[in-house]
Parts: sequence; structure tokens; C-alpha cells
Amino acid sequence: MTSNNKNDNNQVKIDDKFSVFQYDTSIKHAQDFLRNHISSKISLLIVYADLVGSTKMSMTMPVDKLVTIIRAFSHEMSSVVESYDGYILKYVGDAVIAFFPPGSNRYLTCDKVVRCAQSMINAIKNGINPILKNYDYPELSLKISIVEGEIVVVQHAYDKSSQIDVLGYVLNVAAKIISLTDSNRLSVGENVYKLLHPGIQAEFHELVFGIGEWDYINRDTGKLYKVYTLN
Repeated sequence: MTSNNKNDNNQVKIDDKFSVFQYDTSIKHAQDFLRNHISSKISLLIVYADLVGSTKMSMTMPVDKLVTIIRAFSHEMSSVVESYDGYILKYVGDAVIAFFPPGSNRYLTCDKVVRCAQSMINAIKNGINPILKNYDYPELSLKISIVEGEIVVVQHAYDKSSQIDVLGYVLNVAAKIISLTDSNRLSVGENVYKLLHPGIQAEFHELVFGIGEWDYINRDTGKLYKVYTLN
């Protein structure tokens, strides 16, 4: 068998393996929820999940293999988020941004969102990576940030069918926290941490920042915004 035929055969096999990850990755559910809040402020928990190493993969892997892996990642993350009653806001390259309404009990919701994030990491480690390893593909890792706060719901065009998005300080905080979080780790902002059950709080430790490494201010306290990462 030639090298090309072998590679093609491996691609078919991994496509077959990843067919079990065919979930609805539509953002329609999130769009329907946000449509009721256009041009208003609402409080949400934001989950920012970033795939580690995808830039290197894009430079070293054939396009068809990379697309298969990214699709499997997106499908699996969508499935986990929706199983915890969350919404997929959007896919941004190799990242997934989701949100959870706080509901009537913010404490229970924060606990649930942390467990969701842990399940997302485990889905990569225990669901997708064994398949990748079996075909000598690089394994994936994930880092996640969770923040809570007010966002503005915006529809970018007057056309009612145009996409709805969210804007806000907390989104910037979530993106910055991701850059300071290690692979296969989860970090939360202090507004989320304070609402967690003490037993879950004990699983985290406060991040210590170097000079100039972190300058985000908690708008509720006027002090430096604290960040906690999973042990």
C-alpha cells in the first residue's frame, strides 16, 4: 500500500471514529434566548473554552485532518454544554464561547457551570484523545475560564434575522484569564468563586500575578480582580 493510500485509509477510519461526535453545533438556541433581550443588559455566566495547540496543528497537519479534529472538538463541547442547560454563543476559530443564565439560584448555577467545565476537559481527555492517540495524531488539551457579570445584547443589523452577539467587560476578562491558565485547567473570576459551594471552593487556589501581568479591576469593589484556578 502506498503512503498516500495509507493516509487516505487512516483519514476514513478516523472520520468513522469521530462520527459518534455528531451533535447539533447550531447557535440557534442561544440566538433564540438572546433575541428576547436585544438592546438590553443582562447578567450571564460566560464560559470561554480554548483549544491548546491548534495553531501548531494548522501548520503541520493536512487540512482534512485538522477540520475533522476541530469539528469533533466543537461537537463534543456543544454536547457537554447543552447537557448542563447552557447555550453555545459562538465558535471563534479554535475556541468555544458559551453562556449560562444565572437562574433563580446563582449559587447552584455557578456550581453547575464549574462541573460543566470539568466535564468539557474530561471529554477531551477521555473521549477524543484516545482516538487521536490511536492514529498517531497529536492529543488535544483545553483551558477554560468562567466569569460572571453584565453584558449588552446587540443585534448588528436592523434585519431581524441578523446575528445577535454580546458585548461587555466580562468578555475581555474571560479572554485574559484564558491567557494565564495552564492546559487542562479551569480558572474562575472572583465573582464566580464567591458563589461556589465551600466544598468546590476548596478545589481552587488564588492565582498570584507578577507586576504588570494583570490589571483588571473588579467594578463592584474597585480593587484588583481576583482569579482562582483549579488545583
